[in-house]
Amino acid sequence: MHRLLPALLGIVLASAACAAQPVSLNVVPVAPPPANAEGPPYSGPSPEAARLPPELLEQAAAALRDALRREVPRLLPRTPVGDEAWIGRAKDVIAASSETIDHPQLIVVVDRNPRVQEMRIVLALPDAPWEVIGGTKVSTGEPGRFDYYVTPVGVFPHTDAILDYRAEGTFNENHVRGLGLKGMRVWDFGWQQAKKGWLAAGAEGSIRLLMHATDPANLEHRIGRRASKGCIRIPATMNRFLDRHGVLDADYERAAKDDMQYRAVLPPDRIPTPLAGDLLVVFDSATDGAGRPTQQARGPRPVIPASSDER
Repeated sequence: MHRLLPALLGIVLASAACAAQPVSLNVVPVAPPPANAEGPPYSGPSPEAARLPPELLEQAAAALRDALRREVPRLLPRTPVGDEAWIGRAKDVIAASSETIDHPQLIVVVDRNPRVQEMRIVLALPDAPWEVIGGTKVSTGEPGRFDYYVTPVGVFPHTDAILDYRAEGTFNENHVRGLGLKGMRVWDFGWQQAKKGWLAAGAEGSIRLLMHATDPANLEHRIGRRASKGCIRIPATMNRFLDRHGVLDADYERAAKDDMQYRAVLPPDRIPTPLAGDLLVVFDSATDGAGRPTQQARGPRPVIPASSDER
């Protein structure tokens, strides 16, 4: 209960600051099951997973790629040069942070560049070349609109210090399911500083950084352009994939052994990968390390008028 109360407070305060739309405050954490509930046996990452030999690491990565192709349609095309660019950017951001890659683990990497708006699942290895598993389009924070923040860059751990929750699937006042259909996972990365996108001076404020799905009928087809209030929108199929395979649930699987609240958040039909990690990495390929525009970032992007669903 000591973990649940802060999580509830954070959800209520965060809904207006970080969701793509004003979201119904009926979105709450999944209730813990009864005390005598059996629940699925713990089968997630263990200390042994960090010592998998290279051939088993590659087998686990290949199995995850196959599952991604089956479960997530419209994956983005990949090239060796493109993969290296994503890996290089992710390494740079991690190197500039306090985080280290000391064991094999999956990370979720997002490029907030307005001309890109994509994510990749990357297998990070401490003593071998990193690998891209695959990725999709996303939507990050849209500047220029009141109360819309620019999604922050950096490394954001997903740990059992914060309890995730699931969408209720109810409509808000704009008839939009801001977090997607009922049951969609919402990953909570806590309070973060972000630029207020409606102020030219670059003032900052605190947002609750979330990663979540969005309304499948009205908004999902617009993923791939900046549109959120600071959070990261992902397609519903990618939401289910990350959730079912526990891509960022290394800490959650450990906590689920002893804490029913965390076991309740995890899906009962999950197939946790032994490569699970706990890091979200966000960068902006439109700027260099000093925040200056890069050559490929110059030039206007076609303006897509906002639909009435987003106003």
